[in-house]
Amino acid sequence: MRFDVLTLFPEMFEVLNQSVIGRAKEKGLINVNLINIRDFSKDKHKKVDDTPYGGGAGMVMQPDVVYDAYKSVKDEKAKVIYMSPQGKKLDQKKVEELSKQEHLILLCGHYEGIDQRVLDKIVDEEISIGDYVLTGGELPAMVLIDSVSRYVEGVLKDDSTKEESFSQGLLEYPQYTRPEVFEGEQVPEVLLSGHHENIDKWRRKKSLKITLNKRPDLLEKVELSDEDKKVLEEIKNEVPNQVGTAQK
Repeated sequence: MRFDVLTLFPEMFEVLNQSVIGRAKEKGLINVNLINIRDFSKDKHKKVDDTPYGGGAGMVMQPDVVYDAYKSVKDEKAKVIYMSPQGKKLDQKKVEELSKQEHLILLCGHYEGIDQRVLDKIVDEEISIGDYVLTGGELPAMVLIDSVSRYVEGVLKDDSTKEESFSQGLLEYPQYTRPEVFEGEQVPEVLLSGHHENIDKWRRKKSLKITLNKRPDLLEKVELSDEDKKVLEEIKNEVPNQVGTAQK
């Protein structure tokens, strides 16, 4: 999968050379191509912004510079995404949808934003990572690249993403590893039993309980089986006064 990132600060993306994403790049499973928008400035000082028409604080990125940077990687099949606080919030469904694309062009704004004319001309979709404002689109672009890349075939081991939080609409069950006893706390006995059916039931119940306690809104969106509904009623009866609060 190919990511072309239009940015004023390509050096910020060094973090993508680490860990899982770094290995995926080395194997050629994903390609992250960084395009420095400043390279397309016709100004001798490489200026890329100017004062906004109509007045106001800050500076606005100029449309011609951004457009020329875009044309350097233009591909009719590519989806162009502008990382913007005004965009649709990135969620697991959108991550999986984007992972099916072969080529994404990510546009990172800065200052007070980018001239609207070039956004109208080249952008297919605006995406936000949350209801807050950052100094630029680089960090959101990295979040998108990381989350989407994990769903590209070969980046993770088979089935690694299937039981993660949000993948099935619920939060993930708790995980344990050695030592068996830590600070007097023992790993739940069922996980040591080797009885896979019981383990699956325990994990599903924990997943439902954690979701109920931490993100009950998710239960309104996920399709629950009759057994799930029965388990949820049992959980509510166990802690009738603590629904919506974190449970150990």
